[in-house]
Amino acid sequence: MLLTIDCGNTNTVFAVFAGKGKRGSWRTSTNVARTADEYAVWLTQLMALESMTLSDVTDVIIATVVPEVMFNLETLCRKYFKIEPMVVGKKGVDLGLDIRIDRPEQVGADRLVNAVAAHAVYDGALIVIDFGTATTFDVVEPDGGYAGGIIAPGINLSLDALYRAAAQLPRIAIRPPELPEEGTNSPVKVIGKSTVSAMHSGIFWGYIGLIEGLVSRIKQEYGTDMTVIGTGGLAAIFANCTPAIEHVDEEITLRGLLLIHERNKAR
Repeated sequence: MLLTIDCGNTNTVFAVFAGKGKRGSWRTSTNVARTADEYAVWLTQLMALESMTLSDVTDVIIATVVPEVMFNLETLCRKYFKIEPMVVGKKGVDLGLDIRIDRPEQVGADRLVNAVAAHAVYDGALIVIDFGTATTFDVVEPDGGYAGGIIAPGINLSLDALYRAAAQLPRIAIRPPELPEEGTNSPVKVIGKSTVSAMHSGIFWGYIGLIEGLVSRIKQEYGTDMTVIGTGGLAAIFANCTPAIEHVDEEITLRGLLLIHERNKAR
């Protein structure tokens, strides 16, 4: 069995695969102070609920954009799984794609993993939008090469900044807007009638404008039609409100880790 670990700025996802089939996945908040022992206790209990033990795991692959967590994650693998983990970005780990930017070493591991998985599933030139702590737009060329992208503040970061900087504005949560009933010609309402509704409208439709505007500009610059894939916890909410996102693929990062592991084990 393969354990994949996708460590982002906000959350870390652990998933176990038997072949290509996922046996279980679990999410925890990313905490640089969490020790290998704490990870082991947490994973032992959750894996047991799926009739698995730590000894069932034979391989581990890690992708992280938080360097501070690597020591404890690698210690977890060595101490409790008795495995030397494969780490995306380390010398010798072949991703199977050409990184066509000025400073390849600066690209986040998650963005490259997403590019690998997207190219394996979708044809032609691609835009992968990942709604995480940051909202990233990554361009994948028809041959699978990584051509660069855009990094924008994540929607929750924007909400938090608005709450902290404006004394009279409350903290609100992201929620989808009320849309007209299907088959009617009623326009979408964006004018808020209260402070909270105005904030919801501004942050949600403002992000829709960001998505549509950047996708349009990327396509114009690239010079050809492109397939747009959304991933991350908020992808489905936004995809329902804009034709700019054609597919939602919430497990693209885990699938990319699985593909990278398969590629390197076969070498």
